[in-house]
Amino acid sequence: MTLGERTAYAGPVSAIEGIERRLKARLWGDPVRPGDVMIALGAAAIQIAGTYFAARHQPTRRSLDALAFFLLAVGPAGLLIRRRYPVVVLAVAFASTLAYSVIGYGRGPIFVSLIVAFFTAIMRGHRLAAMVSLPLGYVSFLWLGWALGRERAPTLAAALGLAAWLLVLFSAAEIRRVRRDRALEAQRTREEEAKRRAGEERMRIARELHDVLAHNISLINVQAGVALHLIDERPEQARTALAAIKQASKDALREMRSVIDVLRQVDDEEPRTPTAGLSELDDLVARAAQAGLPVRTEVEGNARPVPPEVDLAALRIVQEALTNVRRHAGSATAMVLVAYGDRDLTVQVDDDGPGGTNATASGGGKGLIGMRERVAALGGEIEAGPRPGGGFRVRARLPLDGEA
Repeated sequence: MTLGERTAYAGPVSAIEGIERRLKARLWGDPVRPGDVMIALGAAAIQIAGTYFAARHQPTRRSLDALAFFLLAVGPAGLLIRRRYPVVVLAVAFASTLAYSVIGYGRGPIFVSLIVAFFTAIMRGHRLAAMVSLPLGYVSFLWLGWALGRERAPTLAAALGLAAWLLVLFSAAEIRRVRRDRALEAQRTREEEAKRRAGEERMRIARELHDVLAHNISLINVQAGVALHLIDERPEQARTALAAIKQASKDALREMRSVIDVLRQVDDEEPRTPTAGLSELDDLVARAAQAGLPVRTEVEGNARPVPPEVDLAALRIVQEALTNVRRHAGSATAMVLVAYGDRDLTVQVDDDGPGGTNATASGGGKGLIGMRERVAALGGEIEAGPRPGGGFRVRARLPLDGEA
């Protein structure tokens, strides 16, 4: 099975598995985790044992019996499925705790499972159900026992104390939820930033490979045609074309190794090979001349080292512009201008071919898109179009300080 067949086969299978997982999640919710078991056991131990020992010192309250232990155990048992059914678990814990309190059993830490269920409902997004339980619990736990004749009327201190306790509970749950949401948002932002950086890196690599291959393969194609045309009649000139092909392929391999070395860097190590830049402009012009494109160069201003990213972008723009001249301008000549300003570097490539008729004029070629992306990444400006009086011009201004 080929790689393409395996990919085509794996795609539908992965999609089906994803659909099955989503359906199971909707039908059954989250599975019971070891942490849920530990929380349930802890709540049961505190709620049952703590209440048992506390109730032994309350002779005026009803003694604990089988029903009391059952009501104390129902809430912690429900915590095992609190992630699947948070609202149901909250309702069960609420009802069992309220029943225990109204019957008149001994007081103790009977609210542990109810607190955990309340927090779970808030964290799982069921804030409405959790908020409804607060006033309902306030009224029920304060007045239901009195209404049934089992308790005395609550005092003002008890009413205020319970209200303050519920307010603290709600505030703590909301603070926890907000922190959780912020942490998730920060994680999502980091993931999106990583994806964006990965996409930018892929685009940068694609531009580098396009510029390297388009220029050198175009040169090889031209020289191969010359060699085929001359190999029988003028073999010595064909030999020159073959030598140019050899040099162009060598240059292409060297530049591709440079790109691959960058990809292989680990922990931001320095690259082992120097970054391409305007120092290679003379070699670029020489190769273009070998391919039959006369090129004249001109430098304005004080030539000096520039930031590596600007240096590389300038060379690639010139390289791509000369490649397009060879492809689309026929028997044209080209002029390359490099102008060093105080705050920017300008590169300009003019040709005297039939301006406005090649692919770059319409912006449909990948080369011009790559130029614009390079310049935009550096905050610069680029113009590409026919020149007055004929020919075509590519002019790019690259800021040296990174400002648009």
